[in-house]
Amino acid sequence: MISEVVIVHRHLTHYRVPLFELLRALLRADGVNLRLLHGGPTQEEKSKRDQGKVEWAEYLPTHYFFGGRVCWQAFGSGTTKSDLVIITQENRLIYNLWALIARRLRRRPRRIAFWGHGANLQASRPDGWRERYKRALIGKVDWWFAYTRRSVELVRSAGFPIERITDLENAIDTRNLAELCSSVANKDLEEARARLGLQGKRVALYLGSLYEEKRLPFLLEACERVVQQVPSFCLLVSGEGPQREMIEQAARDKPWLRFLGMQKGRDKAIALRLAEMMLNPGLVGLGILDSFTAGIPLVTTDCKVHSPEIAYLQSGENGLMTENSLDAFCGAILFLLRNEPERRRLGINAQSVAARYTIENMAQRFRAGILKALQTKA
Repeated sequence: MISEVVIVHRHLTHYRVPLFELLRALLRADGVNLRLLHGGPTQEEKSKRDQGKVEWAEYLPTHYFFGGRVCWQAFGSGTTKSDLVIITQENRLIYNLWALIARRLRRRPRRIAFWGHGANLQASRPDGWRERYKRALIGKVDWWFAYTRRSVELVRSAGFPIERITDLENAIDTRNLAELCSSVANKDLEEARARLGLQGKRVALYLGSLYEEKRLPFLLEACERVVQQVPSFCLLVSGEGPQREMIEQAARDKPWLRFLGMQKGRDKAIALRLAEMMLNPGLVGLGILDSFTAGIPLVTTDCKVHSPEIAYLQSGENGLMTENSLDAFCGAILFLLRNEPERRRLGINAQSVAARYTIENMAQRFRAGILKALQTKA
């Protein structure tokens, strides 16, 4: 008998598409039918322009309230006969609570799993009621799919059995990005330098969404200080988001700043190849794998708002995490600008780590966890 597994995603981002396509194929070979249900983004998320599309996915009507802080996404009617339903751990998804309660009453679906961080790592009040509520729900599911080993520890520390936690080693399609970076020729880089006015420049890159938690004003202030000591320094900023206008204005005022907008595919690879390092003083998430794949060190701060993927960073080995101060962050940038052997060492180590965190590895881990979850007593 074919088992049915449903993944419910609040909204679908482009970087998740390869994962779902690969996972579906892997599970089909195991006699498991994977369905994907997803809704749409909030207004703020739309500005990031990172939506994805999966042809076989099913759309869920999604309703946001209170500026996106509450979401109603009723998936119950389409999952009552499913053997496993995987939902994301977000407080705003109030239907999740109803699904957990209803499942206890009706025993359908047979199993429910969480996919998440284990906590809101950007919470302004880690001991507040929102985090207590999230922690209280950790043990109400049958299985856990945790983003990274950091998430595994958060879930385990809440009392969830370690044998029912899968460490997904969250990733993007690093192999495709690596191939694109390798395909960039010197001629391509020379043309890009000429187009962007980078001849003779020492180039750093910010690559990611443009919103408050990324601490972009901090980044601009730090780079302003660096330019005072290294006049040839130049920062490229690539991304979209609510703070795009601020970056565009800064690029008009600061000769050392270039705003590229959203860069994908080969254009993204060229931007990475132009850079000697990646800078992000704020929230670091999956973007760390862009840095690692391109073989350039990431410089960030110990700002306490990082996503679980920060677990991949070993400061001093494959990148740098400084104290949360402008002086320390600027010092690290200047250190790498003035120390090419160290910069290259960090980049080589980073690229070596990237070989582990692939979408193929993540899909295999997801598959293994799903198969184990299906074997647990319902």
